[in-house]
Amino acid sequence: MLDIANFDHIGIRISDREASVSFYERLGFEMIADGGYEKGHPVVMLHPSGININLLGPVNAKAGENVLMDDAKKYPGITHLAVKVKNAEATEAFVEDQGIAITGHREFRGTKTIFIRDPDRNVLELVGPGPSVAELVADAVHAG
Repeated sequence: MLDIANFDHIGIRISDREASVSFYERLGFEMIADGGYEKGHPVVMLHPSGININLLGPVNAKAGENVLMDDAKKYPGITHLAVKVKNAEATEAFVEDQGIAITGHREFRGTKTIFIRDPDRNVLELVGPGPSVAELVADAVHAG
């Protein structure tokens, strides 16, 4: 077994540096360094929760074609980033106040989740309080 402690960061390839930085800043991320975006190095953004994202660019192919999560075509690759939030209702209200489109809702065994997209259509799942999604799915499978 690999002795993993936790995620270090998540890399997201983006096509518009300014739009993406602005989007993630609205979610509470702070840009702590631009390692050289135009040369393919990350813009490092850190959230007070400790989540670190690296925005990578520049894109040189197929901008706007990220259809991994909610399109009928299912390509291999990472489909979304899911983060746990402290209050589902407050999160939904915040997202709406920010003018960010909610592209999906789900409530599963009392856990409320919403889905949003960044400027490159990368999906973020905002999971409300309750058991982890892994627990919810495992319980549902084992219950029959």
